[in-house]
Amino acid sequence: MWNPDLYLAYADHRGRPFFDLMSRVAAESPRRVVDLGCGPGNLTATLGERWPDAAIEAFDSSPEMVEAARERGIDAHVGDVQTWVPQPDTDVVLSNAVLQWVPGHADLLVRWAGQLSSGSWIAMQVPGNFDAPSHEAVRRLARHDRWSEPLRDFPFREGQVDGPTGYATLLTDAGCRVDAWETTYIHELTGEDPVLQWITGTALTPVKSRLTETQWQQFREELIPMLDEAYPMRSDGTTFFPFRRIFVVAQLK
Repeated sequence: MWNPDLYLAYADHRGRPFFDLMSRVAAESPRRVVDLGCGPGNLTATLGERWPDAAIEAFDSSPEMVEAARERGIDAHVGDVQTWVPQPDTDVVLSNAVLQWVPGHADLLVRWAGQLSSGSWIAMQVPGNFDAPSHEAVRRLARHDRWSEPLRDFPFREGQVDGPTGYATLLTDAGCRVDAWETTYIHELTGEDPVLQWITGTALTPVKSRLTETQWQQFREELIPMLDEAYPMRSDGTTFFPFRRIFVVAQLK
């Protein structure tokens, strides 16, 4: 169960990769723009501002996120990215921080490339931080004896995503011109336990779903000192949180 308010707590930080991604999509007058994994719709709304004549199609697997997007005026729908099929007039497909949740998403990218028309665009961004200290701390704690049973199928292992070269190779072979890169953002966070607050809205969502409320609070308390050690607060009260992300923009030849 996704919490739009938690996700939006760092809306500015989370939004920056979206705009960096979309700045490389050179579609001028797309007929249909699809946002797969629209979340609370705050970024989807900018697609309509950029392309006011385009039909904006928005999906998310979370009913809570879809409800939040609809409250912003987005015509969003609950849907599964794995079963989505582009309509014939689809010119831009966007997947921002979504495909890391989808095992075998490389096959999806190839399938979309085969279903879209010449000149169409695929733009995707995924976190590349699965080996970061934050995720390693969660994995290490999840492997502890007292958590091994409720978290035995915790999904965040290494190797969830490929690197820029891997995606570039994949989509070039599928008939695309590809622009792929990676960026490490140094997010300057403030407040109490800021890294915990950040990952609570994303990476810890599947952990929380497997625990009772009492277990969840205990897990958080045990995780806090591990994150504090990995990401110490600076003397000015800020915490630097490095976050690597992988970007791919592909246009069908």
